[in-house]
Amino acid sequence: MKIVNPEDLGRIIKQKRKGDGLTLEVAAAVCGVSYAFMSALENGKETVRLNKVLQVLNCLGIELEAKPRTWSAPVGEV
Repeated sequence: MKIVNPEDLGRIIKQKRKGDGLTLEVAAAVCGVSYAFMSALENGKETVRLNKVLQVLNCLGIELEAKPRTWSAPVGEV
């Protein structure tokens, strides 16, 4: 799934957590973050801390992959 905004990432995390049969409270505890943080992350809050986001992703077994894209001139420009 392509992630273009915080809501997309939150949706993926929530789906994985629910698919694993974890409540929000249990997932937060297992991942070492607060319930409030986990809730904010799943709801796409833009100000969450990146190191904690990566901690949760690693804990839940979600891998991110960066795919660099090339820059191209806008249509009509060369």
